[in-house]
Amino acid sequence: MREEMYHDFVNRMQSGLKELKVNLSENQMEQFYQYYQWLMERNTVMNLTAITEMDEVIDKHFIDSLSLIKVVKDLPQSKLKIIDVGTGAGFPGIPLKIAFPQLSFTMLDSLNKRIEFLREMIQRLNLKEIQTIHGRAEDYGKNPEYREHYDICVSRAVAHLSSLSEYCIPFVKIEGKFIAYKSDKIEEELARGKKAIYELGGELEKIEKFSLADNEINRTLVIIGKRKKTNKKYPRRAGIPSKEPIK
Repeated sequence: MREEMYHDFVNRMQSGLKELKVNLSENQMEQFYQYYQWLMERNTVMNLTAITEMDEVIDKHFIDSLSLIKVVKDLPQSKLKIIDVGTGAGFPGIPLKIAFPQLSFTMLDSLNKRIEFLREMIQRLNLKEIQTIHGRAEDYGKNPEYREHYDICVSRAVAHLSSLSEYCIPFVKIEGKFIAYKSDKIEEELARGKKAIYELGGELEKIEKFSLADNEINRTLVIIGKRKKTNKKYPRRAGIPSKEPIK
């Protein structure tokens, strides 16, 4: 039964990987499968994801996470320092780390149960150069150890772009990038978020729209370049960026 299920898993993964032109070793494929199994097992008691069908987990979590390669072309060769803000069950950070093990990752989430899940997953998968931190972006964004420390900040967190920018841009080095994973309907968010992006030291560089899983899933990557240091008053204290977005 496991062999049949694993075979189906590999076929679905390879279909999505082909679209992205990403190649995985047998060991990496096994790591993804272990990730999927442990995610489903823990999801019964932790509510980590509403998506539970294998094909959907692969398409909407794994392949979607790896779509970063569409806008960071040298991802397989680079040794970038990346922070994943509001990582939840590990997306996009864990799939990116499995596929591109030379990357250095920090995984940040405000819920300790999710961080505990990730720590065990990282240990099970024997992943190196990846750390987890429990806390809020508003606090860690002011911490000198993390502030303007990363080449890239990624986030699939469900938050408006203006609020998300305040959470994420403070972590990014000058000339680094904040890349937000969004749905296909982004125009209104962008219009409302431009002031915040500029105020935080960023500049909209590119919007990459694409489809996954044979055009069934429409996605957008919003690429924001860091042009200048973020004012010390940002991020504001916990809760304020979501309640009172920069306008």
